[in-house]
Amino acid sequence: MEPPEAGPESKDFGALISLYSSYVWNRLFGSPPPSDSGFLAKFSQFYRRKPHPQPRRRTPCLPLPLPSNSLDSSTSFKDTSRIYNALEDIMLHVYSNLHDIQKNLQFWESRAEGSNARKARFMLFERGPRAFIDSSIKLVKDSVREGYSIQQLCHSASSHISQRITILNGLRCALATFLAQVYIEVDRSVEELAKDPRKSLPLLLVSMNELFLNLETSIGNLNAFYQSNFPDGERLHDPLIFERLPVVNQWTDSEVDDAISMICENLHKLDSYLSSIVAKYKKPQKITQYWIHYSCGAVGIAVCSMWLIKHSSLMGSPDIGNWIQTASNSTVNFFNDHVEQPLLDIRDELFETFRKRHKGVMELEEVQLTANSLHRMLLAFSEQTKGQKFPENASDQEMLEIVMARYEKELTHPIQNLLSGELARALLIQVQKLKLDIETAMLELNQILRANEINFAILAALPAFFLSLLLLMVIRAWLKQDTKAEGRGRVARIQRRLLIVEIERRIMQYQTYLDQGSVADAECTYGLMLYSLDRLYCAVERHAKATGEWEWLRLDLIDLAKPKLQTPDKFRVTSRLEQVYDCLLPVPKSH
Repeated sequence: MEPPEAGPESKDFGALISLYSSYVWNRLFGSPPPSDSGFLAKFSQFYRRKPHPQPRRRTPCLPLPLPSNSLDSSTSFKDTSRIYNALEDIMLHVYSNLHDIQKNLQFWESRAEGSNARKARFMLFERGPRAFIDSSIKLVKDSVREGYSIQQLCHSASSHISQRITILNGLRCALATFLAQVYIEVDRSVEELAKDPRKSLPLLLVSMNELFLNLETSIGNLNAFYQSNFPDGERLHDPLIFERLPVVNQWTDSEVDDAISMICENLHKLDSYLSSIVAKYKKPQKITQYWIHYSCGAVGIAVCSMWLIKHSSLMGSPDIGNWIQTASNSTVNFFNDHVEQPLLDIRDELFETFRKRHKGVMELEEVQLTANSLHRMLLAFSEQTKGQKFPENASDQEMLEIVMARYEKELTHPIQNLLSGELARALLIQVQKLKLDIETAMLELNQILRANEINFAILAALPAFFLSLLLLMVIRAWLKQDTKAEGRGRVARIQRRLLIVEIERRIMQYQTYLDQGSVADAECTYGLMLYSLDRLYCAVERHAKATGEWEWLRLDLIDLAKPKLQTPDKFRVTSRLEQVYDCLLPVPKSH
């Protein structure tokens, strides 16, 4: 009996499961699982064959040297602005593609500069779990068959890295040459564009078509070079073929529209082609490079989760609830003891000064009453003992000497004088003096404590203050991640000044190639200099506008891009960039 045929819903559901399983496998292992047929294999092949470049957002970039009256409707085509927008799109797309290539090229160059052990570690542990398994199996097989094979692994790593450096460097050089040719062609035509745009704009479109064809030839030569130098490697890509501009005898608005559409179509093809190649030879993603760390973290999280589940209410354990309650109580107590109460004490100290001062005055009056009572007692005792009248302002110390002298005399017959003498009276006076001394000491101690109440409150709030300061420092460091040149901090300033150094190096190399007669290398170097200028242009725009320097800084950057400006003049401009503009000054040293 044959099994019943699956319905269309089950087929669609299975295809959907296969699609998502392929996506998960691709994220983890870097390539889809092997499959000979079916929807998954067809979809995977289609996905690898037809990459879709992401749409690019129009961002400011280093402007082309276009005439200032380019948009004057009385002297230009109806589509002049569209032509200039198409030229700017060319620059924008090339800058963006160069940036993608440069990021990946820097990664592979940093890996190429590492030691053999670093390269072997990269081949084994930083290319994903599937590459780790394949490399480990190959390493074991080679070790069993040929002995110790670390050298073969290092050689394989060097070949793997050099292959990517060669391809990306060739693409960068081709794009940089195309960028330089576009900029030089526009700069060469700027005078004709200003005088007679009706005649010069069609010629400029024809030149752009020729430059696209030159780029097509350069990338085709790169493909042939790759196949000859890496015969065992994968095929680079299908040939890049741009649209051709037909021969036009008389330019009308329709022909101009067709030429602009052709430029847009060629840019789309270029983006699609480069995105597929860069995706094949790009640096591994962070999750791929650190998959071991993430795996260990996932295992740790899983173990912690199991431990938490074991102590949770799901397993009938009240431990987590108790811990949460204890932590909550500790947090509340810490807040009350080190935040709320110290702040209340400081508030009371600052805003209830009058009440405390009034209380202090009352205590001082009580001490004064005791002192007056003692003075009267001393005065009466001294007058009775000496038999003479003492002044009201007599010194208490002098009268105390009289009391003590009489007290010592009365002690010779204590029992008799206690009943009929002045001994009891002298003892009472001393008790009054002792009371006065105690009240005075307590008043002074109370004043000291009150004077330091705010200090005690601040000391109690110090733990919360330090925790808050630490939290603010962490948040500030997280918000102020200025590793890129567009940031505000010290690292961003260093990155911007390093861009100026890179521009100076490109200018020097460009002049050297011109002196040697190497036009191709000179154009490539000039294009790379334009790319560095564009990065600096985008990095300093926001900061220079904030300081009011953007108008002059922008003119200096445009002057540096001019191919007709002499090299000594360009070096003078770069020196002015480093010394004059605030956003490009070195970081002030802390004393």
